[in-house]
Amino acid sequence: MSETTHDSAPPRDVPLAELAARHGLSVSGARPSLPGYVRQLWGRRQFIVAFSQAKLSAQYSQAKLGQIWQVLTPLLNALVYYLIFGLLLDGRGDMENDEYVPFLVTGVFVFTFTQNSVMSGVKSISGNLGLVRALHFPRASLPISLSLQQLQQLLFSMVILFAIVVAFGHFPEFNWLLVIPALLLQLVFNTGLALFFARLGSATPDLAQLMPFVLRTWMYASGVMFPLAYMVEKRAEWPLWVADVLAANPAAVYMDLVRYALIDGTYRDSIEPVTWLFGLGWALVVGIGGFVYFWKAEERYGRG
Repeated sequence: MSETTHDSAPPRDVPLAELAARHGLSVSGARPSLPGYVRQLWGRRQFIVAFSQAKLSAQYSQAKLGQIWQVLTPLLNALVYYLIFGLLLDGRGDMENDEYVPFLVTGVFVFTFTQNSVMSGVKSISGNLGLVRALHFPRASLPISLSLQQLQQLLFSMVILFAIVVAFGHFPEFNWLLVIPALLLQLVFNTGLALFFARLGSATPDLAQLMPFVLRTWMYASGVMFPLAYMVEKRAEWPLWVADVLAANPAAVYMDLVRYALIDGTYRDSIEPVTWLFGLGWALVVGIGGFVYFWKAEERYGRG
């Protein structure tokens, strides 16, 4: 070994971490601080929006009806639920068709927003491994952009929802503006949930096969097709507080907020003002908690 080579070799007793710090080296792909991570995401905001729009355009590109399926799918689901719960099982409570149909369609559209956000989040990392491994960017961009995709899809569908609500005698009024804060709170909640399941799905891809069953159970427990209080009253052995617990779950909360805004009738009178506090609380807890939970595993995505 030459003298030059010997002199340039690192001392054997110097820790590698200290040696790296001495020469200004850092771990490739290391997790940044939380404020730094937020700044990185803000710097990628154009990518996040463009990615969500591209995903939305490609979603039904192979279908002849194209983007019409964004509206047709929840409408067909609502029709099936109407036949089963509205007619066969008499699950509408005291509501007539002019109130029950908007109640049902609103519930289906709003729950589908959360359902699709969760399913997109589960697959956001495992389904984009090529992109994750090829490029360096904050991985939270993927579940966030997919949540924005679902919001765009919902907004496209809201035109049909408004038309159905008006067709059944509920005309625009000041309360309709409350749809905006309700959907913004739900977007924050959905994004946090998508981030939470994105981390779980990256480690366990089979979770994507399990989630449809979990989400279906959640849907039935949230009053998408029937008023929760009415169904609990039919079960004489159940205490009445069960309806309050079910109504406080986030899916039911955001459906109630949108229903309160759009539907004028007896159901609106049954919604308590505290529902807005529940909506805000779920958005903050799940939105911030899901973001921090995802960030903590940032350096592990796409590896292994």
